[in-house]
Amino acid sequence: MNPLATVMWRKSSYSNDGGSTGDNCVEAAALPDGRIAIRNSNHPDAGVTYFTRAEMSAWLQGIKAGEFDDLA
Repeated sequence: MNPLATVMWRKSSYSNDGGSTGDNCVEAAALPDGRIAIRNSNHPDAGVTYFTRAEMSAWLQGIKAGEFDDLA
């Protein structure tokens, strides 16, 4: 059994591009070991990226500060 199949995935409300395609689907899940899993909900079997809580916190702080705006 896939251990990720039992976690609660949450899709970002900003994931849908506003159109009918819904191409930009990002999901996150808190894992029992404390890490955060991120995946593309359109291709859930394509792979998952894992963050520690500290890594996720640093990443979110950088996003909120606009450090990655040039990548959008």
